This record gives sequence, structure tokens and C-alpha cells, in this order.
Amino acid sequence: MAWNGTGTDTEGAFRHPLSALTRLSERTPLRVKLIAALLTLVALALAVISFTSTAVFQRYLLNQADSQLRGLMTNAYSSLPSSQNPSALTNPSHDYSGPGYVVEALDPNGNPINHFGNLGRLTGSPPDLPTSTAWLNAHSGQPVTVPAQVGGDSWRVITESVPNVQVTYTTPSGQQQNEIVTATLVVGQQIGNIDGPIGYLSWLDLVVSLAIMLGLGVVSVAVVRTNLRPLDDIEETAEEIAAGHLDRRVPDRDPRTEVGRLGRSINTMLAQIESAFHDREESEGAAVQSEERMRRFIADASHELRTPLTAIRGFAEYYRQRGGVATGAGGAGPGGGGSLNPEDLDRIMQRVESEAARMGVLVEDLLLLARLDQQRPIEHRPVDLLVLAADAAQDTRMIAPDRPVQLTIQPGRAFIVLGDEARLRQVIGNLMANALTHTPDGTAVDIRLGTGLLSGTPPFPGAPVPSVPAAVLEIADQGQGLTPEQTRRVFERFYRADQARNRKSGGSGLGLAIVSALVAAHGGVATVDSAPGQGATFRVTLPLAPDTGEADEPGAEPQDDWASHPSASR
Repeated sequence: MAWNGTGTDTEGAFRHPLSALTRLSERTPLRVKLIAALLTLVALALAVISFTSTAVFQRYLLNQADSQLRGLMTNAYSSLPSSQNPSALTNPSHDYSGPGYVVEALDPNGNPINHFGNLGRLTGSPPDLPTSTAWLNAHSGQPVTVPAQVGGDSWRVITESVPNVQVTYTTPSGQQQNEIVTATLVVGQQIGNIDGPIGYLSWLDLVVSLAIMLGLGVVSVAVVRTNLRPLDDIEETAEEIAAGHLDRRVPDRDPRTEVGRLGRSINTMLAQIESAFHDREESEGAAVQSEERMRRFIADASHELRTPLTAIRGFAEYYRQRGGVATGAGGAGPGGGGSLNPEDLDRIMQRVESEAARMGVLVEDLLLLARLDQQRPIEHRPVDLLVLAADAAQDTRMIAPDRPVQLTIQPGRAFIVLGDEARLRQVIGNLMANALTHTPDGTAVDIRLGTGLLSGTPPFPGAPVPSVPAAVLEIADQGQGLTPEQTRRVFERFYRADQARNRKSGGSGLGLAIVSALVAAHGGVATVDSAPGQGATFRVTLPLAPDTGEADEPGAEPQDDWASHPSASR
């Protein structure tokens, strides 16, 4: 196998030219291939045009020469000697002022009888005419082109068989004798004046074609470079994105063009990539935060569970150290500390029961949050939020009769949602318990129920945000309010605004976290609006059932949606 100095398989390239051309095409830049293809097509077109025009022009000149030949043939035919006109050959009765020509008569054996013509106009040697009988018979009556005897000139000749030609010849005895034979008349005309214009025209076509190719090459380079500039922009954009600039985009162009549609598709793809990258960053950040929250959750859960367990264990140890229940007044137990009387034992058992109940509630809350985290399905049955809100207001009036509780309902609407009634009652109950726990006695609590819109997730980046009709439940109090930091973290698990961890008044810190998780499980969202000294408004937004319409309330007139008021849209 032959290898050249650059390591190329030249033998393989010659053996498989198509594969070699394919590899060469794959390595050639697009602009070079476009310019080369354009110039190749133009060169082929110019070659075809030049060949066609030259052939047509040559055919035109030859047709003119053939017409003149036939005219000469007619005149020469009448000049041949015959039995009726034996002396015609020596006295031609015609003249011709065109290019040089010759007329020659041949006997049946191809021997010249005589010839004439305007030999003074010849610019070269006579034609090199074959005199064989076979050639003459084969080309009889058809104009043909033959070379000159000397030089590079050409002749156009035509032959014709002429009967009854008188031929004079000398016998072996020296006597002259006349004979009537069928002779061949040959008429020839110089066509050097045809070859000259044809050659000049071919040379002119070549020069003009080269000039056109040169000009077209310059113009095509500029045009291809200009039209491929968008691809260069795409390449530069891709390099910048690879360097980490994910916000870069391909310049917008007319979408009716291929480059415009390509740029639009690339920009859409880049937007999705950027969104996915940001989502990944947010997911990683959320994972870190989730891990941190999990650590804090475990620590807080351990602390919350350890407190009632410590109390229970303390009372049990106290009971054991005192030696059990006293059998008589002043009796001493094994521990030497005296036995417990029934009143002390009853108090200890009440404390143990209280701590165990509190621990049971905490465990139930933790189990509920764990189930919600696992996204276990919940019931989806029609639930009337108006009934739940009215029950919550009535329960609060019974539990805290000194609290002014007001229920405000938007008329003309039905507030039917799909969900788990028990869990939704728990949501409202937790919010009401939060309002009662964190506000002074006698502080008013308002429950408001209306409609609004719940924003969903767009189907793809840049798409309009979809909205669905929703029921909006608000529970507002006139307490001391929350700071921005507390407002941001109020729905976190085990978070309490009371950093002193007063469990008697502050709870375990899971109530609002359960509210947020339950509302999210129902496809809604829980938010809070608050400021220091201005109270707090907890808002729950749930999607209405698809078939929810106007409420069946006689005489009720639809009013403006209170949930769209600026104070309720934060």
C-alpha cells in the first residue's frame, strides 16, 4: 500500500474516489462548498452556451458556403464538354467574385479531365481531394470538408456525377480519339474565412467566460459571507453559552426565512436549557435547604418528644422513690422518703396523662406531615367551605365567648371545592387556634369567604400563566402582627415566633406547617399578610369544583369579588 508524506492513503483514494470525495466534502467549510458549486454550475452553463453558439454559427456559415457551392456546381455543369458542346470546357461561360474556388472534372477512373476556377483568389494550396472512385461515389451530392494540400486551410467540396461528357484521349498508335463518358464534377471553395471567425468567436467566449467567472467569484464570496453571517452569530452564541453565559440568545430574524426559523428554534431550546439549569440550581439549593430543614426538624422533633418523655419519666421516678401509695398516714416506704397519698398520686397521674396526650398529638401531627410528604392520595369529594366556616365561627364563640367573631360571606356564589372534609376542617381549626393563641383575650377575629383566581404553573417558559376560579378563605386577627422574617418562616415546621418555646401558649410549631401541607395537597396555596402592630391575615386559596355555579339564595345579587380588593391580593 502506498502512503504519501502526510500519511494519506493515496492508493485507497484512487481505488475509492467516491469515499475520498465524501470525506473531502465533510472537511470542507460550507461557504467554500457553496461558492465552488456555484462557480462549477456557471462554468458548465457558459461552456454549454459557448459550444452551442459556436456550433450554430459554424453551421450557419457552412450553410452559406454550401449554397454557393451548389451555385458553382450549376454553372460548372453547363461548362463541361459534351457531344453537343465539345469546346465548352476551354471557354467557361461564368465568373465568380467570391473566395477562391476550383472546378475539376474527373473521368470514370478518377483521372483529371481539366479544371478551371478563380485561382488568382486562392490564399493557400488547392484541396487535397481523394480521387478514388469509392470515395467519390460515397460523397456524391453531399458537401464535405477536406484539408488543403499544404497548410492548415480547409475546403468545402461537393461532387456530382455528370453523364455524356466528351473525353479526348490519345491512342497507343498516337491518334486522338473522342469518347462520351460519365464523369465526376468536383467543385471546391476555400473556407478559411469560416474557420477564422469560428476560432475568434471561441477565443472571445473563453475570455468573456473567465471574466464572468472572476466577477461572479468575487460577488458570490461577498453574498455567501453576508448570508452566512447569521450562522456565525449562532456559532458565537454557542461559544458564549458554553463559557457559562446562559442568558445569551441568537439575534431575531424574519421567521419566514430558514435562518429565522432556525434562530427561533434555537432560542426556544436555549430558554428551556436555561430554565432547566436554573431549576437544577434551585433544586440543588432546595435540596440543601431541605437537608438543613430536616436536620432542624429532627432536632426539634427530638426536643419536643423528649420534653413530655422527660416529664413522664420524672413522675415515674418520683413515684418509685416515694415507695408507692401510702397505706396509712405517715407510713414510710422502701425508699425512706415516705409513701404518696392518694391526692399526690392523682396529681401525678394527671400530669402523666397530660404529657402523654401532648406527646400523642405531636406524634399524630408528625405522622400526618410524613404522609403528606409522601404525597399519599386524599379524598376528593365536594365540600362546602361555607358550612366549614360557619361551624368554625360557632365553635369559636362557644370556646371563647369573650371573642368577637364575625363571618363575612360574598353573596351570589357557591363555595364548593373537591377535597377531604375532615382535613379541611383541620385547616380552619388550626388557623382559628393560631388566632386565639397569639392574640390577647377579647381581640376580634374575622372570617371572610369569597372567590378569586388561583395562578397555576405555565406549560413552558414564557407561556402565559394560567388561572382557575378559586375559593378564598381569610382569617384575620388584630394582634401584634409578625415581622418580615416571621412572615417568611411562619409555615415552617417547628417554627414559633415565641423563641422562648412556651408550649403552653405557643404549641409545638406544627399547626401552620400542617395547614400549608394540607392546602397544597388540595391543589391550593396558603399565604399570610402581616406587619408589626397591624395584626395578621392568613389566606387559604383552593380551586373551586368544576361544576360550581351561583348559590341558590333567593334575592341574592352578585357583588364585586372582595378577594380582588388590593388589601386581599397581597
